[in-house]
Amino acid sequence: MSKSIWMESEELPKYKTLKGHVKTDVLVMGGGICGILCAYFLKQAGLDVVLVEADRICSGVTGNTTAKITSQHGLIYSKLIKSRGREIAQKYLHFHESAVEKYKELAKEIPCDFETKDSFIYSCSDRKKIEQETEAVEKLGFAAEFHEKIPIPISVKGAVMFPNQAQFHPIKFLKGIIKDLKIYEHTFIKDIAPHKAWNDDGQITADKIIVATHFPFINKHGSYFLKLYQHRSYVIALEKAQDVHGMYMDSEKTGMSFRNYRDLLLIGGGSHRTGKKGGNWQELRKFSGAVYPSAREVGAWAAQDCMSLDQISYIGWYSKRTSDLYVISGCNKWGMTTSMAGAMMLCDMLMGKENIYEDVFFPSRNMLKPQLLLNGAEAVKNLLTPTTRRCPHLGCALKWNALEHTWDCPCHGSRFEENGKIIDNPATGNMKMIHK
Repeated sequence: MSKSIWMESEELPKYKTLKGHVKTDVLVMGGGICGILCAYFLKQAGLDVVLVEADRICSGVTGNTTAKITSQHGLIYSKLIKSRGREIAQKYLHFHESAVEKYKELAKEIPCDFETKDSFIYSCSDRKKIEQETEAVEKLGFAAEFHEKIPIPISVKGAVMFPNQAQFHPIKFLKGIIKDLKIYEHTFIKDIAPHKAWNDDGQITADKIIVATHFPFINKHGSYFLKLYQHRSYVIALEKAQDVHGMYMDSEKTGMSFRNYRDLLLIGGGSHRTGKKGGNWQELRKFSGAVYPSAREVGAWAAQDCMSLDQISYIGWYSKRTSDLYVISGCNKWGMTTSMAGAMMLCDMLMGKENIYEDVFFPSRNMLKPQLLLNGAEAVKNLLTPTTRRCPHLGCALKWNALEHTWDCPCHGSRFEENGKIIDNPATGNMKMIHK
């Protein structure tokens, strides 16, 4: 696997490791787009902020995104209206539309290849559900459109289009955002207590702490090990393929996505739950070879997303009992957009301002969803699986990923290099071996 085109084409500055004792108003844990935007807005509000990252900033999901900015998150609005009512669905839409508008505003000052594009969710098998989603979004006051045909090489039953969405180069954008931020890299937080956090070489004292570490790793609060699972997806970049004039995504989790960047076509897909089998890059290469025989692959990368129980992110207080500890996670493959809106919301909360979206994303909301049972069954199965390689997070059996040469946890999505070094959390240490 190569680096993404974003990481290959733009270099970020390097930062020191935290050593000694630091005091600050706010500690932000996690150097992806969520954490960076939280730090940016809080600094803009006049607070002293320290951001720590266990590796290099943007080296995880942020650097491996397809970089779409949109309030169109699958076929969520018809489901939201049924499950939580029209008001919540409308708030969800306005929340993410505010992110689209904020990106447009900031991109005027930051060169980041920002482009306004229409966004489409399509179905290859079910016209009715596309029509229902179009109607649902129209009821919320948004100008969605039903399309019979779209310019991708797949036969579809229909697609719902959101106008005036966007795409960009995320690393170029964040390079403009991180100016003047206080950042420490290679600073792995091993433990936290109220208003304190520790790494191997230092301690941070903070009035408030935001956990933006992709998967929240503090198990004693919030039950995120039950509320989240992780999903891997794959991308290839092609030269001499096609200009699709927009952003397209299948309504099914295992379907494909399409967007252009300059003269490249980015095709995403091959998705699967972490630790399970899926189509991976082979599926994308087989498809591209059939429909774009003259194209040349110039990049391939993968991302891993945290999926919530109800397709809505967790943004707010880490738990009911942690008044000065906050979280943003479970962006369900829409991290570019949710990170922006979520960072603005958390900034309001930390500044003591009321934010009308808190009730939509409240992390301690009802957990009784069908996905909870599936997550629990997966955990029990892997806890009982006999193997010498165990995840240090909660002890689940690890699965060998032959394509990426990693050990992956099907329970919660931690990943490790072949030698056991940690790649992705929620694990906070290297792979364990049980010696018999």
